[in-house]
This record gives sequence, C-alpha cells and structure tokens, in this order.
Amino acid sequence: MSTQAALYLHIPFCASRCIYCGFYSTTSLSLRRRYVDALCEEMRLLPYHPTIKTIYLGGGTPSQLAHRDLHRLFTHIYNKYDVSPQAEITMECNPDDIRDGMFQDLPVNRVSMGAQTFSDERLRFLHRRHTASEVDQAFDTLLHNGIDNISIDLMFDFPGETMEDWISDVKHAIALHPKHISAYGLMYEEGTPLYRMLEQGLTEETDEDLSLRMYDALTDLLAAAGYEHYEISNFAWLDGHTTSPWRSKHNSCYWHDVPYIGIGAGAHSYYQHTRHWNPDDILRYMNSIESGQLPYEEEVIDSDTHYDDIVTTALRTREGIDLTKLDGKHQRFLMDNAKDYIQRGLMAVNDHHLHLTREGINISNRIMSDLMDV
Repeated sequence: MSTQAALYLHIPFCASRCIYCGFYSTTSLSLRRRYVDALCEEMRLLPYHPTIKTIYLGGGTPSQLAHRDLHRLFTHIYNKYDVSPQAEITMECNPDDIRDGMFQDLPVNRVSMGAQTFSDERLRFLHRRHTASEVDQAFDTLLHNGIDNISIDLMFDFPGETMEDWISDVKHAIALHPKHISAYGLMYEEGTPLYRMLEQGLTEETDEDLSLRMYDALTDLLAAAGYEHYEISNFAWLDGHTTSPWRSKHNSCYWHDVPYIGIGAGAHSYYQHTRHWNPDDILRYMNSIESGQLPYEEEVIDSDTHYDDIVTTALRTREGIDLTKLDGKHQRFLMDNAKDYIQRGLMAVNDHHLHLTREGINISNRIMSDLMDV
C-alpha cells in the first residue's frame, strides 16, 4: 500500500508589495509561467509516488496565476500522483481576485480567503489591494459558484486597534457564516517591510495584555457561534457534530505527523524520515530546476528530532499529543517535564492525550520549549 501524503504548492506571488508578507511582487506573465513550468518539472524530478489525500495551493497568492496555468498544474498533479477521490483541494485567494467562473474545470473544493480585517483603514496599513466590501462580494461569488467550504483569515494586534475594533471584525466574519476561521496576531517577521517599519519607529507592537484579551474574546465569540476551537489559531463550524467536519484536513496533516510534499521556492517536505527544503530565492529555484537539479537541502529525522516535531505540532491541537505513539523514553521525558504544568492547570491528560488547557494556550510557546528534548 502506498504512503498517503499531503501536497503543498508554494506560489510566492503578490499583486502588490504587502508590508506583512514581503512576497515576490510581479506583473510579469512570462515569469509566472516559467515558475509554473518549474513546479511541474520539480514534481517530475521528485522520486515520491504517494497517494495524495490533500492538495493546497498557497503562498503568496495562487489566485494571481492565470486559469490556464492553474489548469496545467492540476493536470500535472493528477498525471503524476494518485489523488484520493475524497481529497480536500484548497486554494488561497485574495478577495479581489475572486470572480465568477474562476474555478471552472478546476478540482478546487475549498478556498482560504485572506480577508485579514473588515476595516479599510487597516487594510491600507497592510497595503492590501482589496477593500472590506470586496470580502463580502467574494464570499457571495464563491457560494454562487458552488464552493461553500470557505475559510476566512483574520488578523489582530494592529497598531491602534481597540478591543471594539477587533470584536467588530470577528462578528462580521461570523455573520458571513464561513465553515472555517483562522486568526493570527500581527507578527513582525524579520526581513519584511513591516519589521523595518517597527525598527524605524513608524509603528509599534500591541500591548501584550490587550493582545491576550483579544484572543480570549475571539475564542468566546466563536464558541458562542458554534465553532470548534480545534487548533491554537483555527476554528471550524461544528455543524451539529461534536467534532467539526470542516477542520482543515491539509493543515491537520502537519499537526498529526502525516508526510507532506512541498513544491516550489521555499517549500518544505517531510517524507520517509527526512525533511528537505527548497531555497527561498525564486530565480535560484527556477535555474536549478531548469538544469535538471533538485535544489533542496536535506536532513534525516532522528527519534529526538521527531519527538520535538510532535511537541511543536500536535500540542497545538485540541487533542494534543497521543502518548501511545511515543516510545517509552520520550513518553517519560514528556510527562516528567509536563508534571508542573499539569499541576498548575495549564495542561491536562485525557484519553491518553496530553493537551494544553485554555490557560495553557496563552503560554504555549514557553511550554513547548520546556517539553522539547534539546
């Protein structure tokens, strides 16, 4: 029986230079098509032949690609791999890229839409192209086109954002009734324009206490609206179930130790006890692929590294770490180091799973660091 795996295609293009992501901005159709050629060639060069259970086109903004290029990518995927008939197939989209009929003849059955906020002022701060009203229009267009499995990304911790501002954003998202909501605090990643603004004193980080209160408000509002908080930053509509059928199947692969194959510049793969990653530089990536060489660096995952990976992924989920899947050495190490957190009510054990409590989520990074075998 072939291995099941998730497939991720990284499309690092943006239509404008968003200060948050800092991805590659280009209007060059020839470069985009050259990049699609490289993605197809990388799939051909890779020796892996798993059954694909999820496909995710992310980045960046895959919706910047022309329909013919997207069609070519999917044709290549289905020719190369055995794709499960029940595969979840997600594409990230900017709201203003969504148009009637754009998914015609494509197997996409889920869309992750980068709304970020329903404030035009905060969208301008991010240098995003879309307006708040375009998010609502895009949502309606997707429903009209038969795609009802829609995830909305929200962001909080904007400079000057108040609790009232944030609650308004969350309530607006709930009113659309998406199947899934992801929410993240604004991060100042080194190398991005936003980080340089912080260094220059042109913006400032949100007070930590306010940030925690925003997160608490998020979880309370979404719980009241019938969403399952199944991962630190992710919420899925319960739809009358005890476990939501609308959880992101692709991201759940990462969190539950399922192999995944990453294609494209900057993409990471975890397969057959190895991890490898492609260079971020898009030109270096394409030049290497075009010369017939896979450009990735690689490391073998030993048992200690694998344990650390489990801590930093599974512990993010509602279920937590499945203790029965750890060997005796790592299970003892984990429980010895978790003992104090359990006693303080920051972690708990249920049904052979060690997980964070709601209070523990607020210091999840510290807890994960203490539980890693480094």
